[in-house]
Amino acid sequence: MDKFPATLVIDLDRIKKNYHIFCDLAGDSCAVSGVVKADGYGLGAAPVAAVLNEEGCRDYFVATPEEGAEIREIVAADSRIYVLNGYYRGFEAEYAHYNLIPVLNSLEEIGRYKNGPCVLHFNTGMNRLGIGAAETKKILDDKSVLKGKEVHCVMSHFACADEKDHPMNRTQFEKFSQIAKHFPGAKKSMANSAGAFLSSDYHFDMIRPGAGIYGLNPQNDKENPVQGVVELRAQILQTVPVAKGETVGYGASYKFEKDTVLATVSLGYADGILRSSSDKGHLFWNGVALPVRGRVSMDLLTVDLGGLPEQGRPRAGDELEVIGPHQSADKLAAAAGTIGYEILTSLGLRYERVYRYEAAVNMVASAGSISA
Repeated sequence: MDKFPATLVIDLDRIKKNYHIFCDLAGDSCAVSGVVKADGYGLGAAPVAAVLNEEGCRDYFVATPEEGAEIREIVAADSRIYVLNGYYRGFEAEYAHYNLIPVLNSLEEIGRYKNGPCVLHFNTGMNRLGIGAAETKKILDDKSVLKGKEVHCVMSHFACADEKDHPMNRTQFEKFSQIAKHFPGAKKSMANSAGAFLSSDYHFDMIRPGAGIYGLNPQNDKENPVQGVVELRAQILQTVPVAKGETVGYGASYKFEKDTVLATVSLGYADGILRSSSDKGHLFWNGVALPVRGRVSMDLLTVDLGGLPEQGRPRAGDELEVIGPHQSADKLAAAAGTIGYEILTSLGLRYERVYRYEAAVNMVASAGSISA
């Protein structure tokens, strides 16, 4: 095969532009970190971190020590890499070797982490990870439990920042503000992408944009203020006429009410096109939406070409737009009943990955090719 059946283009120039949108939003007194966990939201932590590093980013958030180790040699030596999921047992040597800063989420983790820089994560309502109310009181009443720790930053995380009028946003902000007063020498951080756009009150000393850097809309009720960074195209393998009354796909779930033509596309849920988008999603041909018919299977899906004039229909070998100018990752996600985060992090490994970047000669990529 001389050509991949699907192509994923990742525009690193747009990632750079999105990062600077957050820099402009934050202003000179607030740092903008780069969240590169989950392999840079599925788009490649190494090339993303390399771009952010060139743009002056010096704070990075990952989920695990393995993710931190991957980018340590890519970013500047003085960069701070924070491990959000805490101080993993059995990886103590890796934290030291790669100079990773754990985000400590409990008194137990604080006790195990002997000396060095750290972040304290206070749970103000998310109720996942984080130091809870009772443990917070113990720490504030007796800071000797922090002996030997260099508290570089205190942080919390919004639960509902994507809902601008949700009362929890202000409640969490006020709780965190009261806690943060007890750590005057530490940086304060709370806002993710959505929180950064909610209010400058929420910026503190550092914001932590993730989704927004990767082009997902951080404001559900407004036009996307950042640029989409992904284009996904998939090849038609075959076109087939179907008659009125026939069905398509597993379970014969879709029955045709009139004669039409189907295109079978080299794409499925193994490639991040979720099964829940069956009979709901669309792919595009020259700007025209083609409805997905029948169930999305592991490697294949089918779209209806019946709405196109016969002479204007694509054929086997032509590529359809999955994500691009006519359909954002957020829109594709909405059709599947999910969010853009899940789409990006599910895109899989079966694409030809092309990284678009005007300064390609200076780039580091873990996979795929780079085009200037």
